[in-house]
Amino acid sequence: MSAVIAMTQSAHAQDDLIGRARNVREVIRAASDSIEADRRLPAALLDALHEARLFRMMLPRSVDGLETDPLTFFQVIETIAQADASVAWCLSQAAGCSMTAAYLDAPVAQSVFGTDPRAVLAWGPGPNVKAVLTEGGYRVSGTWSFNSGGRHATWLGAHCPIVKADGEPLKDANGQTVHRTMLIPADEVAWTDIWDTLGLRGTASDAFTLNDHFVRADHSITRNFEHECRETGPLYRMSAMSCYEVGFAGVSLGIARAALDAFIDLARNKVPRGQKSPLRDNAVVQSNLAQAEAGVQAARALLVQTVGQIWSEVSLPHSRFSKDQRIALRMVSTHAIHQSREAVDMAYNAAGTTAIFQNHELSRRFRDMHTVTQQVQGRLSHFETVGAWMMGAEADFTFV
Repeated sequence: MSAVIAMTQSAHAQDDLIGRARNVREVIRAASDSIEADRRLPAALLDALHEARLFRMMLPRSVDGLETDPLTFFQVIETIAQADASVAWCLSQAAGCSMTAAYLDAPVAQSVFGTDPRAVLAWGPGPNVKAVLTEGGYRVSGTWSFNSGGRHATWLGAHCPIVKADGEPLKDANGQTVHRTMLIPADEVAWTDIWDTLGLRGTASDAFTLNDHFVRADHSITRNFEHECRETGPLYRMSAMSCYEVGFAGVSLGIARAALDAFIDLARNKVPRGQKSPLRDNAVVQSNLAQAEAGVQAARALLVQTVGQIWSEVSLPHSRFSKDQRIALRMVSTHAIHQSREAVDMAYNAAGTTAIFQNHELSRRFRDMHTVTQQVQGRLSHFETVGAWMMGAEADFTFV
């Protein structure tokens, strides 16, 4: 097959996936009230998402995945977020988790992801957890929270420090405690409903608990993307963290796009109390809207340019995902999240009391956006990491 034909087929596949995301938006919008009230993705919507194979975007082709390039992935998440941020967040989270398949032995990857077309992996942090090294695997105990999409997942990931039978931490060659993520069937955990939140309510990011639960050694991975990877495709030269950065920037930009569009519709007709003209005739509103639009479009363009450039570089034979590239992705994704927040804040504030009601779209967008910025991917401290790296100071790569 010629390179031109391969590129053409790849472009068609990308367009088809984005088209599927557009097609499912009406199903999402119809379920919006249920998602918010029940704090779950309803069964009919999950059926539509699985039928469109949107949970399989970042899975390797070896386990019937789509192995989607990060730019297409971004556009899919952005498209879905315009309809509902919780759905987009769940898809983005599941995509990053599913890259786990690249690190598992082939038979295990097949059993977890390949044989089940509705396979979904979810995970979250657990501060007081452990996995005790034992014959054939680990005995795992603790509670893990913020497991976005966990209520519709088939597998859950429990990230743990490894300790020996005597309680001493297992150390690597550099003297650091070894950490691994354990994969557990979702029906084997005990759930606690903790997710009564301001926004992203439909993600059902609840907590699960394990008590001395045995996990086979081959059902554990390291999250260090430079170790244990068994897939050779360029997508898996990148890290799951980079997937989260791109995906959650897509969630934010999708929220901002929907908020600005909703505000424009409102401003054309709303006449504020005590005034004679609609909001659209207010010069301050006009200026603020234009600046918000420019900020969102510029942030999106920078993200697309940076992701595209990095993808072209890591796609070259024998290339590696460098620290410079990781820093660049962290910078543009964090920037996109906060430019989106500024745009949503502008729309919410300018809309006045119309936006304060729970069932108004701008209220929902405001709450979702401000929940995104409270998550790890939205931390303003990421700019400190970027700035430190730029000046040659010590930079924390924990979330890069």
